[in-house]
Amino acid sequence: MSELENWSPAKIRKALDDGDIVLIDVRTPQEYMIEHVEGSLLMPMAFFNTHTLPTQDGKRIVLHCGSGIRSGKVSDKLAAAGISPLAHMEGGFAAWKEAGLPYIGTDMATGAPVRMQKEATPGS
Repeated sequence: MSELENWSPAKIRKALDDGDIVLIDVRTPQEYMIEHVEGSLLMPMAFFNTHTLPTQDGKRIVLHCGSGIRSGKVSDKLAAAGISPLAHMEGGFAAWKEAGLPYIGTDMATGAPVRMQKEATPGS
């Protein structure tokens, strides 16, 4: 079984910007449509299949969901299948937003996607 690493949102942002990881969002399509990390791929937990993962090309797979619970379950499944290198975002998408990192949201007036960024929550 491969070892699962827990990464902070800031570490994931840097690795994503550097092109070092494949970030996979395991939330529902509806959750992803409303808001998501730009550059993340959607593979909902309900339909997750270890045989349909994107080519890693040596990159670490990093999983995330809203809070970390669903992506933790999927991470366990991947680790048991011997998929590595593998990491999980601590605190999920909620922690990403608390850290003040940018994401794609929805303009509720038009339904159009828009780049968003909240101020970091003190202590995050």
